[in-house]
Amino acid sequence: MPQTLGGAHASRLERSCGRRPDSIRFAPGAQGVERAEVYLSTYAFEPHRHDTYAIGITTAGVQIFHYRGSRRVCLPGQLHVLHPDERHDGAAGTDGGFGYRILYIAPELVRDALGGRALPFVADPVQELTPMARPIASRLADIDEPISELACVDIATAVADGLMALSGRPARDRATIDVRAVELARDHLAAHAREQTPASTLEEIAGTDRLTIARQFRWAFGTSPDRYRTLRRLALARAAIESGEPLARVAAETGFADQSHMTRQFKRAYGLTPARWTALTAASRGRRPG
Repeated sequence: MPQTLGGAHASRLERSCGRRPDSIRFAPGAQGVERAEVYLSTYAFEPHRHDTYAIGITTAGVQIFHYRGSRRVCLPGQLHVLHPDERHDGAAGTDGGFGYRILYIAPELVRDALGGRALPFVADPVQELTPMARPIASRLADIDEPISELACVDIATAVADGLMALSGRPARDRATIDVRAVELARDHLAAHAREQTPASTLEEIAGTDRLTIARQFRWAFGTSPDRYRTLRRLALARAAIESGEPLARVAAETGFADQSHMTRQFKRAYGLTPARWTALTAASRGRRPG
């Protein structure tokens, strides 16, 4: 997928030696999904369009942009939702600059997640973090995580359902959960937590399509298949860490990309880094951390 953030041009804002430098950092992506973290104070985006949905959350400062004939203001903690092919720009609303994280998702992923229904249009591009918006915003919480095939399905369903809710269109009715199907998927993920299970494998095991699995799994177990697998992987890692294995070896043996990947996920799950966890659990057992 081509990089979507381009065409940043010098604005009239003057440079300041003490100002945070402008930057655009792209995170790991997947087919049809791109994520970035941006900070701008000296530069601004001139009017342009994307062929994707562009969904971001302001993380610092004040973001202003023109969209569908109006000037919009997006403050920290607010979400902005731009429909494909809608002309817009972007600049800092104050001298302090602004930062945001953004998700670009191909409209065909949203359409497929809605079972072929028409793409939802969110009339107000600036949204508070209401219960309807939070599932989308949560996909921008940690953009440095790699996007597995299962995670890509989870992103597509969360965005599709969230956009439907924000657009005011009726949500999909919750069908009766196929308990046997989701339990088969869960059992496979638990037994193969170290592996990158393809979505097609779960489809074959559960006997239904990946989008149905993603939704019904969350309805049944309160989390996505990808997150469930990560938590099982972390449980294996924690046991190995507590037994004194070196962190780098634990990360490799439990299926994480590297030690930093394991550390980020471990902290999200347990609130402590693996090193801190090792020190505390070793102290409680009266031994030195290895």
